[in-house]
Amino acid sequence: MSDYKLLINGALVDGDDSFDVINPATEQTVAVSPRASIAQADAAIAAAKAAFPGWSQTPFAERSALLNQLADTMMANAEELARVLTQEQGKPLAEAMQEIGFTEAFIRHLASIELQPEVLFDTDDRWVEKRHSPLGVVVAIAPWNFPLLIFTFKLAAALITGNTVVGKPSPTTPLTALKMAEFCKAIFPAGVVNVVTDLNDLGPHLTSHPDVAKVSFTGSTATGKKVMASAADSLKRITLELGGNDAAIVLDDADIDALIEPLFNYAFMNCGQVCLAIKRIYVPERLYEKLVAGLSALAAAVKVGNGLEEGVQIGPLQNAMQYQKVREYLADARQHGEVVAGGEVPEGPGFFITPAIVSGLADGHRLVDEEQFGPLLPVVRYSDLDQVIEAINAGPNGLAGSIWSADLERAKALAYRIHTGTLWINHHLDFGPHIPFAGAKQSGIGVEFSEEGLKEFTQLQVVNLAR
Repeated sequence: MSDYKLLINGALVDGDDSFDVINPATEQTVAVSPRASIAQADAAIAAAKAAFPGWSQTPFAERSALLNQLADTMMANAEELARVLTQEQGKPLAEAMQEIGFTEAFIRHLASIELQPEVLFDTDDRWVEKRHSPLGVVVAIAPWNFPLLIFTFKLAAALITGNTVVGKPSPTTPLTALKMAEFCKAIFPAGVVNVVTDLNDLGPHLTSHPDVAKVSFTGSTATGKKVMASAADSLKRITLELGGNDAAIVLDDADIDALIEPLFNYAFMNCGQVCLAIKRIYVPERLYEKLVAGLSALAAAVKVGNGLEEGVQIGPLQNAMQYQKVREYLADARQHGEVVAGGEVPEGPGFFITPAIVSGLADGHRLVDEEQFGPLLPVVRYSDLDQVIEAINAGPNGLAGSIWSADLERAKALAYRIHTGTLWINHHLDFGPHIPFAGAKQSGIGVEFSEEGLKEFTQLQVVNLAR
């Protein structure tokens, strides 16, 4: 087992306590993680606060170069990092390597964006400039589904805009973040990057701390509400990327044969544990049976198992709590609908559930109305498209969704009627560091990625000069 450390004020240190990190495929301990105390969290915030004046005045080119050095170091250690990621998170090794590739792309792209001042007026009697200045200490809290990517793009966005960081990964997937902490220690000035870990007990302290200027949080809507309340006393800036119950709407002119494989893949990537994944599919009556049959055939053929094994396409649920939650959804689906394929819970160790295609459910059932965040896919038949859109818009979530149609103008017109932050047409899960990402309704507050996302890590200032 590797010797993992916290990063506080430029030093790799033991936690005041520790905890086991469990491999979800084996339920065995893969490593021991340090656990930070409140005193260590306070030390990390103090270090970030002390480092902020110097880092905020560091030239953009130097900040960018150091972030690119972080990307270089990560890629030089990609194979080791991928194995750690698979062991702590469960995803197949190929998906772990893909996550590392995405992480590199995010670091390098965000490191290339400089928020330039903009002169709004330059006349005989006045000069007005708009500029963006860094906020201070940013607390970045990452989830367990993409523990490397999400942790690191928050880090990159905060650092390139001149902020300092205290990062906190999920307690079930802290290891890749702690590996990144090792890399950061050798690259950034002391205090600029700090990484602490916990057992979900430090969050309220970090998010309410008076010396924290901003919180960037990705996770459940329920926890996001707590983060928002915790940040309220000091009116901290917040970015919240929260839950989604993303719907795919298949229109009656769609080519079902061409859609089956992409719909399946977009639903079951990372064992369905993707905030933007397809969580439910609405299909017109006449195409319903064909789509269900096609998806069921793929579900029956997919290989589920330990992500380190050759040929595995889908790994386990990431943790015991999520595993139990998905099993409850599965039992409810069996009671009210029909599990046409998959939905098997193998005996033995590991949080495995085979991908399930569920028919016979409608709006009003849990698996359709709520985000399952696992390998269960309800396929809902419809006869009235307006009712489908009404049902989607009536729900509390509004992260993303997709429309599948041969008529692009018709699909685009429908897209404008759906209340989501992102709406794809004839594809899904197409995102990147250059495309803004924002949730509607209870799926989040603020923007991530692109120049718009970077502005969330800054204070807009207007300098207005009279001549």
